[in-house]
Amino acid sequence: MDNINDKQSITPESVLEAVREMFATSRAEFDQSLKKSREEFDLKNQALQEKLDKLSDSVRQTNKQLGGMCNSNGDAAQGFFYNSLNKKKALFGEKFDLVIEQESRKSIVGFEAEYDIIMFNGCSICIVEVKYKASEDDIQSVLRKIVTFRKNFPEHNEKKIYLALAGMSFHKNTENLCKNNGIAVIKQVGDTIEVYDENLKTF
Repeated sequence: MDNINDKQSITPESVLEAVREMFATSRAEFDQSLKKSREEFDLKNQALQEKLDKLSDSVRQTNKQLGGMCNSNGDAAQGFFYNSLNKKKALFGEKFDLVIEQESRKSIVGFEAEYDIIMFNGCSICIVEVKYKASEDDIQSVLRKIVTFRKNFPEHNEKKIYLALAGMSFHKNTENLCKNNGIAVIKQVGDTIEVYDENLKTF
């Protein structure tokens, strides 16, 4: 009996050893569980990154296609209005001798500008800004052309200048803003153009 009791006796050392074994087992299980969780997280993160990469590629391709469409639409609008105005060579009751397109001036810092269409005669200039779909935001761009044109073309400073915004279509209120600022509106109507010059100003 004494031998049996000795084997089953509990001592501080035996308790401490049992606790150590318990914590060692728990720590090993915890480490294994943590490793498994990390592996699962890495796999999910990798799968998510692959999906994001595919989505990013898709967005880039879509943006590229949309950019190409916008450029194509812009080029079509530019060509249409230039051909129409160059053929007509008359606006606001005046005859123009020369019509040029896509004239860029970049030599004067702060006054860099591109002019979609410029119409010239001996006493007048008409600057036409062309948009596929004209919006309210384009009004300030049109008005700024006065400042840059006077700086870039000082030889024409004695001439009166007209401003016009041409578009295949117009956002709501854009036409009214043009009228309020003395800017002519040029719109596509079938194969021809119509000019609305109510409240037209000379600058």
